[in-house]
Amino acid sequence: MEERSNSQMKIEKGDYGYVLEDVPHLTDYIPDLKTHHNPMRFNPAYSVVRQYFVDYDDTVPEKVVVHKDSPRGVHFRRAGPRQKVYFASDEVHACIVTCGGLCPGLNTVIREIVCALYHIYGATRVLGIDGGYRGFYSKNTITLTPKFVNDIHKRGGTILGSSRGGHEKSKIVDSIQDRGINQVYIIGGDGTQKGAAVIYEVIDRSFGFDTAVEEAQKAINAAHVEAESAENGIGVVKLMGRYSEGGLFEYVEKRLKENGHMVIVVAEGAGQELVAQSHSTVAKDASGNRLLKDVGMWLSEKIKVLIFNLIANWLSHADPTYMIRAVPSNPADNIYCTLLAQSCVHGAMAGYTGFISGLVHGRQTYIPFSRIVGHHNTVVITDRMWARLLSSTNQPSFLRPQEVIEFQKAEEQHYLATHALDGENSSSSSGNNN
Repeated sequence: MEERSNSQMKIEKGDYGYVLEDVPHLTDYIPDLKTHHNPMRFNPAYSVVRQYFVDYDDTVPEKVVVHKDSPRGVHFRRAGPRQKVYFASDEVHACIVTCGGLCPGLNTVIREIVCALYHIYGATRVLGIDGGYRGFYSKNTITLTPKFVNDIHKRGGTILGSSRGGHEKSKIVDSIQDRGINQVYIIGGDGTQKGAAVIYEVIDRSFGFDTAVEEAQKAINAAHVEAESAENGIGVVKLMGRYSEGGLFEYVEKRLKENGHMVIVVAEGAGQELVAQSHSTVAKDASGNRLLKDVGMWLSEKIKVLIFNLIANWLSHADPTYMIRAVPSNPADNIYCTLLAQSCVHGAMAGYTGFISGLVHGRQTYIPFSRIVGHHNTVVITDRMWARLLSSTNQPSFLRPQEVIEFQKAEEQHYLATHALDGENSSSSSGNNN
């Protein structure tokens, strides 16, 4: 029988095209592991909950809108506490590390992991790794207790410090082994997950999103007030968006003549091929992310050159990206961070490993690293959400008719390929069950 490598997808198939993209489990590597009753049974906080254990066979579908004759499709394992756990409370030696760039909610996730380990599972040995991945082998650790993390959710940033890069796997593994750590919790965005994996489009949203939108709205509103107060004023606001999806300058001129002011919101990753035309090399940061040129400055300069002499009188360029990243998370994100953190702890205690906790159609799930490597959640300009944005802002799509046709063809091919794959899964699973 062929052995499955650690990075290979773990697939289970069932009736009617059901496919479970499962996460690795400790028993895949150590079959005869001892189990323990979940200590939640004795926790007074959960004594009134009717059914607080998740059934082993509970899964969440990747797609909730399907054709009536379609196969059931891909599912993910539902997150939550299990009746049996694979760690006794006094066996747990956990560590938490934050890596990559800052985002709202990092401290909340740290706090809730610590509190879940202490208060739900009675595990009291939790270390914080100082300074990102390289902190495993070059920095001191911090002992984390509920008292220590009590009010850190009210602060922005991360109490553990962060860094990009430092993915020296052999040193990290040696450090984990030397310290006797048996649970590792990694927190962060796409700068972090290159050491673990990269967030994939299947997740509803990442933590900090609501806070970032709320803060970005303040910057956009401020730019709008300033632009509206000046004759033919233009406000340019650069926001986060490393990988976001031309006629722009003509439209700016037209809008100013009609409206007397306008605000342009641009993603930091937009137009990089235009900004960097004079550069032959593409620089990257320590995490392997492409270092982005300042598209906000470039756009502002272009507008000054092309439009100012004709019509525009005032231009403001705002870059609130790092201010947004450093603010504390809002109440909605705090709740979401709590759910994510507790789901991770439940999963680790239940023996699962190599997974990301993510929200899929409003349900907490465990998504395997192997599923999410190398994908980015980009705007789909043929999607109804993008159409709603265009309708709301009354802006053009800037797409030529030929480009629209090409995008539609690409979407059709993707749809056909996906359904062909689902059909194969359905046929093979039916064959297996005959």
